[in-house]
Amino acid sequence: ECQEHAVFETLLNSYPGLLERLKEGSEEELIHVGGLIGKGAACARGEDTKSLRPVIIDWIAPAGEAVVPPLPRNSKISCGFNHPLTGRLLCPAELDWDDADTKQGLQSGELVVSGDQWPLFVYANEVFDPEDPWNGLLRSRLLVNVFRHIFTSPSSVDKEPKATHVGNARIHGMTTVTSASVAYVATQIQFALCSSSVFSRTDTVTDSETFYHSLLDLLEDPDERREVTELLLLWNRQIFPTSSAAKRPLKANSALSKIRQKRAALKDTDGGSA
Repeated sequence: ECQEHAVFETLLNSYPGLLERLKEGSEEELIHVGGLIGKGAACARGEDTKSLRPVIIDWIAPAGEAVVPPLPRNSKISCGFNHPLTGRLLCPAELDWDDADTKQGLQSGELVVSGDQWPLFVYANEVFDPEDPWNGLLRSRLLVNVFRHIFTSPSSVDKEPKATHVGNARIHGMTTVTSASVAYVATQIQFALCSSSVFSRTDTVTDSETFYHSLLDLLEDPDERREVTELLLLWNRQIFPTSSAAKRPLKANSALSKIRQKRAALKDTDGGSA
């Protein structure tokens, strides 16, 4: 409920006058507005899914090598656990894809993967440390590429953006990477790599709804604030380097920090003697 309320507040802030319309509108109008919002979200998600499928193959291919066996760009039948490359990326991080029994179990469906068993692609360099599960989490190059593709522009995946059109982030006033946007990108990647042909929240193969919410629950957990703050700082430095969210906090012993501390102490002294 807290997540849904936060999304609702963001929506209201994005569209001035929407709250007044919702307050003053009839039941029929409320249903109409809700339908438009749902339709818009579904269309946007569908466009992201459609645009991602042809290009993600290039990003998962080993540098300078071809994908073997080849992965067609217009079909998903051979994806998922049916292909050694997508299978490894989708394999739950705590399992060993190179283990023959594990691979066979995933391919046959005997091993059922839950949405809270995060795939290896969410980890930097596809390396999972069971002793430190935060190490590398949500820091993979694939995640960054897809985030740029969806939110800034497809060409911004390159070092030097060449896009001539305005990206989704700018259109919607997005200036920082959020927990929800990272979880959304991970969910899009999961679907792009799997063998399912239709995106569905209730798909038992991807269990995408559980996957998305399990990531978001972690990123919004107050107990994980230090790790999440560090993670989002890293993301913002890559995606929105000029935003305030990308700025590093002042070092406690820096000259600037000491000047500000001294100024604050003087203010407190002046305030106390007033």
